[in-house]
Amino acid sequence: MYKVFIDGKEGTTGLKIFERFSCRKDIEILEIDDSKRKDPDERKKLINSSDITFLCLPDVAAKESVSLCDNPQVHIIDASTAHRTNPEWAYGFAELGERFRTAVINGKRIAVPGCHASGFVSLVYPLTECGMMTPDYPVTCFSLTGYSGGGKKMITEYQDTGRPAEFDSPRQYGVTQNHKHLPEMKYITGLSSEPVFLPTVCDFYSGMQVSIPVYPKLLKGNPSIDDIYNMFCEKYRNSKMVKVRPVVSEGFVASNDMAGRDDMEIIITGNNDRCVLISQFDNLGKGASGAAMQCMNIMLGLDDDFGLTIGD
Repeated sequence: MYKVFIDGKEGTTGLKIFERFSCRKDIEILEIDDSKRKDPDERKKLINSSDITFLCLPDVAAKESVSLCDNPQVHIIDASTAHRTNPEWAYGFAELGERFRTAVINGKRIAVPGCHASGFVSLVYPLTECGMMTPDYPVTCFSLTGYSGGGKKMITEYQDTGRPAEFDSPRQYGVTQNHKHLPEMKYITGLSSEPVFLPTVCDFYSGMQVSIPVYPKLLKGNPSIDDIYNMFCEKYRNSKMVKVRPVVSEGFVASNDMAGRDDMEIIITGNNDRCVLISQFDNLGKGASGAAMQCMNIMLGLDDDFGLTIGD
């Protein structure tokens, strides 16, 4: 029986993690009294009494929680942005390679990837790792997400029957190119510059579609679309949580296809002149609480998908 404390259980990610434990017989939840959830002394006591603490907090509060931990046996899984580019923390996307998986297995400090960043690194990291994409490639990323990614405030705004008409349409944000996921996207993939990033929130609850357009002629070796597809198939061939689907040549690719699931699908579209690489997942699943739970499973020596919902 592992003792788990969720610091920030009231937020969207914290609530989802808490819900996922309802069917786990191997977990004892350490709960904090509502009146003390911002009390540093009470939080410190629970953090240091736990085997695993999940941080579902703003960056400043997450860093404070880490500073409160003086028990060297405690594992911390941080869902905030605070530690994703810190080399002393494991980056919780084990499918990127053995180095990442080993760091999660052995680490006491795990940073859960951001939702947009999860899709981005799943597509760009394999390209830079194999040398097909050079670090100076001018990467552009277009990302569509359900409104639940904005937390309780945005959920309330979208579900308000008297909401403004603008909420009926997709809304691009981060328009100054200063989105908080950009440093992580650059750091993990080894790019020399941050990508041009176009995040867009849409009128559906959950689901995500991250797209990277590429010109094969600008990639090393001028690969065909089949070469690119085969590279991704090889990269993720042993993964339960990331699946590469056959090349899509017609029809629609919906952004909410993966809603309610904790895995990810990669789709290649286009032709030998212009390709689009697409990563689909649930922003609340593989993009947040599902990824946090997967990190815990790996850390505990369990199957990646234990207690999670994945497709065939």
